[in-house]
Amino acid sequence: MPPRHVDPIRPGDRTVVIGGGPAGLTAAYLLTKKGHDVVVFEGENILGGISQTAQYKGFRFDIGGHRFFTKIEPVNDLWLEVLGDDFISVPRLSRIHYRGTFFHYPLKPSNALIGLGPVDSVRIVLSYLRWHFWPYPEENNFEEWVTNRFGKRLYEIFFKTYTEKVWGIPCTEIRAEWAAQRIKGLSLARAILQAASVNRRPTKIKSLINEFQYPRLGPGQMWERCADKIREMGNEVHLEHYVDEVICENGRVTGVRVTSAEHGSKVVACDHVISSMPVRTLARSLRPEAPAKVQQAADGLRYRDFLVVALVLDADDLFPDNWIYVHTPGVRVGRIQNFNNWSRAMVPVDGHSCLGLEYFCFEGDGLWTSTDEELIERATRELAELDITGAAEVVDGTVIRMRKAYPIYDAIYSDCVDAIRGHIDPIPNLHTVGRNGMHKYNNQDHSMLTAMMAVWNMDGAAHDLWAVNTDFEYHEEQRLGPSGEEDDAAAARTPDAMQA
Repeated sequence: MPPRHVDPIRPGDRTVVIGGGPAGLTAAYLLTKKGHDVVVFEGENILGGISQTAQYKGFRFDIGGHRFFTKIEPVNDLWLEVLGDDFISVPRLSRIHYRGTFFHYPLKPSNALIGLGPVDSVRIVLSYLRWHFWPYPEENNFEEWVTNRFGKRLYEIFFKTYTEKVWGIPCTEIRAEWAAQRIKGLSLARAILQAASVNRRPTKIKSLINEFQYPRLGPGQMWERCADKIREMGNEVHLEHYVDEVICENGRVTGVRVTSAEHGSKVVACDHVISSMPVRTLARSLRPEAPAKVQQAADGLRYRDFLVVALVLDADDLFPDNWIYVHTPGVRVGRIQNFNNWSRAMVPVDGHSCLGLEYFCFEGDGLWTSTDEELIERATRELAELDITGAAEVVDGTVIRMRKAYPIYDAIYSDCVDAIRGHIDPIPNLHTVGRNGMHKYNNQDHSMLTAMMAVWNMDGAAHDLWAVNTDFEYHEEQRLGPSGEEDDAAAARTPDAMQA
């Protein structure tokens, strides 16, 4: 895409920010600090988007796990500026559960070989050798990319079932580029050499994050506090206000139509719009309407929806992990959060635990349309089948549903995004930011960085927001050799990639 022209922001200009998640509120906060007129419209009744913290009878729980760790200094500075002393340090531990056995997360091949036993280990090694010497000639999809690197057997055990549980589509429909983004440097060859005691070069494993920062009351506390500061400085943040239309005249945005139960529908004039709403929705919201090919491209973008069943149990100290990835076949739950191990302040009743069982689904499917009671019963049953909580009993529960939680990287998404960008990029005062605003699977800090860059561009910079990409390297373990050099092949993530 060619560099886009951006209208500079001037004194007295009004900016409408669509969406009260990390990207939208970051942009609003920075503009507010500069003295600009800003109004934020959030369609839901809670701030934070997928980084919100839900509440139930005093229990607070995340919509997915959200570690606060970044190499992006402006993002870290903003976190500290907004939340300050309400950050706590949390020990980091997450593992993979597969058929009653726990494996390291990030996945370590040596641990996988040992944990699966001698028969499966031999099969994995033989499969790896077969695909190493006779790989797929082209890597167009996730299955081909992973199989060429790790062999079919390891792919089927640790990648295929879980990935299809998360995304709801065959691995052959997921783009290879997504695998390249999400899986960092796993080396099965190194593990085989280590297991055979051939590679005797001394090494040292060093975790980059043995602990991480976390808001005392959950990630939503960050965005609740951010909105409070925006209001204190004189600007507006409105919940349950849906932006139905983005109105353009002469190639520029001139206003948005907003609907709320309290005030009905009205047009709000503005000089700039920063949008973190799903880009599919944005393309459909433009007035005059976007050309048919742009609307068709918007309809081609798909999202994975998500729900959390929060269960309260009558015991604490259930297991040491922040979360557990469930690769075990036969259950629909994908990941289990233990909020006691994030912050004790999130669990108000002594001697109790709050677990978040996460299910990935499509809006309208059987999981999504199940009643809360049915979902709580399912989660309770599957938790018992996994046998990870001992004799603790479930005493209460609730359900939170999250639409459009994860943009899907299927075979056509890139072409669809390009078609939409071809129409909206020339609009010089319309800026798309964040995960759904760009249909990019960004972490929280990367979503915030796109918002920061949008604001900097309004002040005359020329950053390419679309060059900001997901990079999990700093969540991984790295291998340090005797001289201290980094070796990025020390560990890898399994491709769930459900980090914030």
